[in-house]
Amino acid sequence: MTHGGGPQGLSMYKIVIINAKGGSGKSTVAINLASYYAARAFRPALMDLDPQASATRWLSKRPEQRPAIYGIPAFRRDLNVTASWQTRVPQAINRLIVDTPAAMDPLRMADAVRGADAILVPILPSDIDVHAATRTIRDLLTIARIDRKQNGLAIIANRVRINTLSYQALMRFLETMDIPIVATLRDTQNYVQAADRGIGIHEMKTRLAKEETQEWGSLIQWLEARRARAMQGQLGTISNEAG
Repeated sequence: MTHGGGPQGLSMYKIVIINAKGGSGKSTVAINLASYYAARAFRPALMDLDPQASATRWLSKRPEQRPAIYGIPAFRRDLNVTASWQTRVPQAINRLIVDTPAAMDPLRMADAVRGADAILVPILPSDIDVHAATRTIRDLLTIARIDRKQNGLAIIANRVRINTLSYQALMRFLETMDIPIVATLRDTQNYVQAADRGIGIHEMKTRLAKEETQEWGSLIQWLEARRARAMQGQLGTISNEAG
């Protein structure tokens, strides 16, 4: 489960945000995760695979006095270097958040999630979005051969309006998928205002974004609990091999 394919080994935790449907809020989730970790003295990197470059533009707006986030504009192609060099992650990074593009074919999707410790699928409460997300999850399970438990596949109910029929229909559908729903994020303008300033929802004044930051609690708890279990498992394996 822990990303062990690179030099980071136990130190790096790779989180991929993915949905083949455009407009599902992937970039919003990615930048807010990165800013959350940066604000709490982690060393995050934000890898942008999306040619629309939303995450990269957000990073360009980030004030210098804010905690640093290392940007990797992986959507760019430099013919003078290899793809692996262009997407390299510095040794010091301990949280890698990957923002993916829409309309990925299954093979590109499989490449994007390779080595992921956690895969988050944001879904909006509409029939079109539910249908698209179902296809994305199917491709992850069958073509990318993602293991629900080992690779940490989970769902975020995104941009919802509580107590609406569309929200209730979405939650009924998600409960049938046997995949954990790790967060329910409301549709508010605070996300737009934060993004315009190059910051995350957790970096806004508490009185302005109290409810939004509380909604992120279950997601962060789920991610870090997975991380802790992975660390314990690998350390136990290393100890057994040494013995």
